Amino acid sequence: MRFEGTKGYVATDDLKVAVNAAITLERPLLVKGEPGTGKTVLALEIAKSVSAPLIEWHVKSTTKALQGLYEYDAVSRLRDSQLGDERVRDIRNYIKRGKLWDAFVADERPVLLIDEIDKADIEFPNDLLQELDRMEFFVYETGETVKARRRPIVVITSNNEKELPDAFLRRCFFHYIRFPDADTMRAIIEVHFPGIKQRLVAEALKLFYEVREVPGLKKKPSTSELLDWLKLLMVEDIGPEILRERDPKKLIPPLHGALLKNEQDVHLFERLAFMTRRDGR
Repeated sequence: MRFEGTKGYVATDDLKVAVNAAITLERPLLVKGEPGTGKTVLALEIAKSVSAPLIEWHVKSTTKALQGLYEYDAVSRLRDSQLGDERVRDIRNYIKRGKLWDAFVADERPVLLIDEIDKADIEFPNDLLQELDRMEFFVYETGETVKARRRPIVVITSNNEKELPDAFLRRCFFHYIRFPDADTMRAIIEVHFPGIKQRLVAEALKLFYEVREVPGLKKKPSTSELLDWLKLLMVEDIGPEILRERDPKKLIPPLHGALLKNEQDVHLFERLAFMTRRDGR
């Protein structure tokens, strides 16, 4: 069972090595990187590559670790008991399996995605240490222990919003997805837009990387935003010669709303354009 990338996902050699190392070690793969660099999609592509089912657990700020194991609906059981419902005799009727439980009892070895783990409370990763390490947990309401039939391939993503505990990091294989260089980005663009005009790609990439390097930019545009921008350029039939313009009045890229996602960055480009005009450059 090895990950070699897919037709729809351009994986660098170091990323393939990291994925296969995590599979071999049977350790969770902790993936970090800028938003929009394909961390979440990686789990889907691993599942496709190794022909495994995908189980997704998207973490929110209110998510608790126990929800990944199971949830006991005591309120519904109390209501049903008041109504004389026969279901109350079996407490299992009020236990909802979580994503880890689903992964542990899956017929085939699944890929389990725990997405954006840093969104949750700081104790969230620590609360999962034993379950991810031993691949089992205890259900107090029924007195049963749920053990994994086989270790799932676990992919955990983080946007570095919070530092993760050392004890949790020790149990993971870590990989940081670096922002794609120009050659890798061309390969990604070709996957999404086969046969796209290379002159347009060349000018768009040049302008895109220039935007990312502007000092003081609050949010750098990501790969997904570049793809959106290219799609708009093609739909609006904006050619490479327009992107090549360096008119100070047109310093902000055309259709910049696909690249610049807050007013601070738009104002930054407007100030730069003003300073350029003022200096007569």
